[in-house]
Amino acid sequence: MSRSFKFSSESVGEGHPDKVSDYISDSILDACLAQDPLSRVACETLVKNNIVTIAGEITTKAVFDYNEVVRQAIRDIGYENARDDRVFHANDVFINNYLTAQSPDIAQGVDARAAEGKATEEQGAGDQGIMFGYACNETEELMPAAIIFAHRILRRLATARKESEVNWLRPDVKSQVAVNYEDGKITHIDNVVVSTQHTEDVTHAEIKAFIVEKIIKEVLPAELLSDQTEYLINPTGKFVIGGPEGDSGLTGRKIIVDTYGGWGRHGGGAFSGKDPSKVDRSAAYMCRWVAKNVVAAGLADVCELQVAYAIGYPRPTSIHVETFGSHKFPEQAIIDAIKKVFSFKPADIVKELDLLRPIYRQTTNYGHFGKADLPWEQLNKVEALKAAIS
Repeated sequence: MSRSFKFSSESVGEGHPDKVSDYISDSILDACLAQDPLSRVACETLVKNNIVTIAGEITTKAVFDYNEVVRQAIRDIGYENARDDRVFHANDVFINNYLTAQSPDIAQGVDARAAEGKATEEQGAGDQGIMFGYACNETEELMPAAIIFAHRILRRLATARKESEVNWLRPDVKSQVAVNYEDGKITHIDNVVVSTQHTEDVTHAEIKAFIVEKIIKEVLPAELLSDQTEYLINPTGKFVIGGPEGDSGLTGRKIIVDTYGGWGRHGGGAFSGKDPSKVDRSAAYMCRWVAKNVVAAGLADVCELQVAYAIGYPRPTSIHVETFGSHKFPEQAIIDAIKKVFSFKPADIVKELDLLRPIYRQTTNYGHFGKADLPWEQLNKVEALKAAIS
């Protein structure tokens, strides 16, 4: 890595078509878990124009109106304005439901029971795959700066829209922040990009002034902004047609936004719409929890974990820890401490993080990591790690 470079990350808002899909999928997951904590859910959503299609595999004892869950999710996002949302509106979308039960071949591998050809009676991973977790000391959230800055902008914009600080903001929005590094340290923010959907009756000058002065400068560190910072606000000049009217949306298409903005690696699996038996989701949360506690414990300034699983098998097939030279103790000692303090078995992950409850709608937007109230963001293993390595 060069000594001087810029790194950019993006975020997308609640009304972005892909996030609409993610939120619908997570809303269905939460509806299942609210009644039946043992629900098996793999729900994907496609949105375009006035059509919502839900598909996947769900096995649950929960009974509810799937169509109403979909419509309420769309209302939560904000697509219920009679004037502007003539194509994609919570009350008027057509809903296609193609959900079926989970395959029994998969179920026997995941269930904590014996089955022909299965090596153990323990709960196994819901799929094969590799998952990553990452933490660093760049921000108070122990996350990479660029992605956290991009999320902050959109959180503030959502507040401005929902509290009617201005009446022209609409739900579809994207942000991007370029951070400049010298010798591994952040020196300044080079540029900020924001594209927000708006009503017809607002000028580009009004939009830019509000976004720069009332949004960006309120949430980004003042010491990193300067007269040289470039602000690219609605650079196409107009963004009235947005959401599923302007583009199709699909669950799981914003996995880099969901994780580390490209700064930390990603195994490839999406999160939204999946219950925690799917290690794509739960093990990625686990790895973030471990990495964050390692950094908070002072064992390293940067920590990245990779964990791999085989479908139906209860133990990871490999665990790798990388500190990028920032370790304060021998790396093998850090690995040994992690293995002593944490169990990576799927059943143990679900139990330790208390994942069989309807908490997933709050993960959908502005990243699955860096939110203080989520269980995998807790620093409750710091002392155990310190004791294990001493």
